Amino acid sequence: MRNEKTHLFDNPHNVKRILRILYGCCAVLFVLDFVIRRHITHSWENLWGFYAIYGFVGCVILVLVAKWMRGFIMRPEDYYDDEGKADFEDSTDDGLPKKDGAAVGGHDVDA
Repeated sequence: MRNEKTHLFDNPHNVKRILRILYGCCAVLFVLDFVIRRHITHSWENLWGFYAIYGFVGCVILVLVAKWMRGFIMRPEDYYDDEGKADFEDSTDDGLPKKDGAAVGGHDVDA
């Protein structure tokens, strides 16, 4: 018997149901684009499908800028591992630095 918890998207029927709801919302918004009068500021806002194209182009630009930024922001996988490697070799088991055979700040009462 499996004790794993079942999530919403584990059932393919739920995924299809959510996609149908999404497609229905898109169809309603498409129809409303012809029915509702928009108060435009610029003439290009009156073009058919302007906001859909604007949103798509904005998302594409966002992805391209993120890929460009990845080149100089991304660090190697072991970036933080190399920082304390030398210090770790000169420390005790609990991470405190060694000093004359006893750990500094440690609880070594025999020293």
